[in-house]
Amino acid sequence: MGYLVTFFAIVLVACIRLWRPRKDAVLSVVLALLVVLLAASMILFPEPSFKAAERGLTVWWDIVLPALLPFFIAAELLMGMGVVHFIGVLMEPLMRPLFNVPGTGAFVLAMGIASGYPLGAALAARLKDDNLATKTEAERLMCFCNTSDPLFMTGAVAVGMFKRADLAGVIIAAHYLSGLSVGIIMRFWRKGKDRRQAEISKHPEPGSPLARAFRAMRKAQQESNKSLGELLGEAVKRSLDTLLLVLGFMVLFSVIFEILTLAGATDYISRLVSRLIPEKLLPKSLHQSLVSGIFEITIASSLVGQADAPLITRVAVCSGIIAWSGLSVHAQVAAVIQPSGLSIWPYSITRLLQAILAAVYTVALMRFDEHRWALPAFEPAYTKASWFHSLGVATKACLSWVVLMCLVSLALAAGGHFKRLWDNRRRS
Repeated sequence: MGYLVTFFAIVLVACIRLWRPRKDAVLSVVLALLVVLLAASMILFPEPSFKAAERGLTVWWDIVLPALLPFFIAAELLMGMGVVHFIGVLMEPLMRPLFNVPGTGAFVLAMGIASGYPLGAALAARLKDDNLATKTEAERLMCFCNTSDPLFMTGAVAVGMFKRADLAGVIIAAHYLSGLSVGIIMRFWRKGKDRRQAEISKHPEPGSPLARAFRAMRKAQQESNKSLGELLGEAVKRSLDTLLLVLGFMVLFSVIFEILTLAGATDYISRLVSRLIPEKLLPKSLHQSLVSGIFEITIASSLVGQADAPLITRVAVCSGIIAWSGLSVHAQVAAVIQPSGLSIWPYSITRLLQAILAAVYTVALMRFDEHRWALPAFEPAYTKASWFHSLGVATKACLSWVVLMCLVSLALAAGGHFKRLWDNRRRS
């Protein structure tokens, strides 16, 4: 492996010196060399590469597929039948002032929280394709709606890796609080690009929110004019295409991380981290976990759970890794949003921001009852959840968020209605 890295470095320097004015040519050569290096590494190390690919496939089959497939199909059907348009009108009083996105963003938020990566980004791109959100609004949505699923944080991380079920509430709260914080911050991003949508929200159609929502749903159904069989066929096809794309990226990045580990690249990055971050802030025992989390979250979370460091520090680092989501998820998001013309850069930058916020929120939440975490609280080993259990947990999470947001939105709409009545009465 060493001579391959040396050869690649020599060729890279030569390319930069020879073709400095031609940046596109240099980039093409570098990418080609990276592919050649990856292929040569898999040939030289077939057994580790095979095991890494098998590990990625197992995670996809056991966790990703049951958590995402039913919700991908359900989301496609709900959008085709106009239910999302109904939710959009109903949720506009909540989503527009809080996140500066259309009411249909509430549907993306609920689905993303229930099912995990990368459903939130895929649905945000779909809203843009269906003209239910602008490019700027869709990019805002994917920055805070593409979250980890509650079953992974509860079962796999809290119980399976930390052996403490009582950590589940802290990890979930920190993750979703940091995501919502990012959403509120992103409401100011490129604010001038969506004045038209803001004006529409200030001057809604006449009638009650429920009546307007029903009219929007009926209009969407009439414009679609597709039978249930057609909608179901398209939903299954799109969902499977997206999930197979996710599978490819999971396997690829699992192999890449294994090869980088064999080449010693992760150890080098770990030593670099130890020079940049003080020991008091991040113990050396967590450096390898942090480097692993740059690429993939499952292995990194497991390493954090086994590290020799204070519990609060380990949980904070794990929360940051889950929020960052790894380059594997970043690549999945880039793949699902690319046909819609959305940019990956806002997502990547806000992932880093959410990782920092999640770690800070975790420390703050655990400091409230610091003596509690000093006591041992070992739980039974994590057993793999069945498909139906995964589906049940995700469905409950989705319905809970939808009901909560509906109640808040209706309360805000009622408050605005009574305020207008009071203002009219004062004028008269």
